[in-house]
Amino acid sequence: MNSNAVVKPSAEEVASAACFWLIESIEQSILRKGRCVLALSGGSTPKKLYEQIARDHLATLDWSKVHLLWGDERNVPHDHPDSNFLMVKSAWLDPAMASGNVHQVPNYYPVFIAPNDPEKSAYEYGQTIRSVLGDSSAIDVVLLGLGDDAHTASLFPETQALESLDGFVANYVSKFESFRLTMTASLINRARRVAFLVCGESKSPALDVVWHGPKDPALYPAQSINPTTGELWWFLDMQALPARDRVHLGELGA
Repeated sequence: MNSNAVVKPSAEEVASAACFWLIESIEQSILRKGRCVLALSGGSTPKKLYEQIARDHLATLDWSKVHLLWGDERNVPHDHPDSNFLMVKSAWLDPAMASGNVHQVPNYYPVFIAPNDPEKSAYEYGQTIRSVLGDSSAIDVVLLGLGDDAHTASLFPETQALESLDGFVANYVSKFESFRLTMTASLINRARRVAFLVCGESKSPALDVVWHGPKDPALYPAQSINPTTGELWWFLDMQALPARDRVHLGELGA
């Protein structure tokens, strides 16, 4: 059982707990160094978190001191229904938030303007990340999800990105026959705080193998996330909690 695990009865309560933790994390970062760099995740549970921020917290923080990055993105236009950027934009992004602080992954659509080039997008976004971080190589807070196959961000089983030491790469995923653009474990593990948001019974087997093994990050990429000096947190609902861990609920911060 992970010591920094917070278990709640429902996905809505998971989002609320994660939102409280996130706002506190942002406040601590701003207090410590005057700003916060936050890397966002796609997915249904993070979307609930973003909606809660939009509903309850737009006035509670100075969002001009928060820089937003994307942990991964699909290789689609920003207005495509599958775009992680579009999801965050529609769920949360405050029109008053400084546009210079919203750092979406570049793309090259439509193709008649410039050819679709995921490698170029990844390279340019890597440069953006370095520019945003400046002298610090550490993102303050990274939000992640967990797939049924134990992927996280767009680090999928047995893909080349799992071996990359670059910060942000184009990762070809054969089961989708397409590229995904993603932060690597190398960059994520330098973060000060990392949080997984995991909900639903379908995620329980993946979470079980990530927590309990066998240890094989090539097959179970989420196992590669282990911050070097930062904190790792898990926010999950009862349905996602592996059966062997339910007897330890009294030890959790639920």
